[in-house]
Amino acid sequence: MLGPQQEAQAALFYEFSLEDHVPQDQLLRSIDRFVDLSSIRAHLAGFYSHTSRPSADPELQIRMLLVGYCFGIRSVRRLCEEVHLNLAYRWFCRLDLADRVPDHSTFSKNRHNRAEIASLIEVDIAATEAWLLRRIENKLNEARQRAAGVTHYI
Repeated sequence: MLGPQQEAQAALFYEFSLEDHVPQDQLLRSIDRFVDLSSIRAHLAGFYSHTSRPSADPELQIRMLLVGYCFGIRSVRRLCEEVHLNLAYRWFCRLDLADRVPDHSTFSKNRHNRAEIASLIEVDIAATEAWLLRRIENKLNEARQRAAGVTHYI
């Protein structure tokens, strides 16, 4: 006999940790070890008004742009959707499940109205890219040296 379908009842409390659901070998974990944006607020404080409403967190915006850069997400609208849905992206951006992802228009407004901030973000991304390329090159050189050492003994 086919039983009745159980209607789902929403739980009052959830015990969920993003940390537990992001694999240890996830690329963003490797990047996160080396990306320190803790001083970004001090750098950008002069660009923000003290009397207007609070803005979106600049560290969050930079982390989201890094996600887009690393995973080839060119559209800001698409980036916001991906960060909203992907647990690893949320983890990297320091967003909990209940936290709202900034609207795509936030990035557009910053791009158009705050050229100074956009140039700082581009500098940060360029510096991160240069660092990643150096790191990859160092790893390749280490592998070549190990390979040369192995063939020396054969």
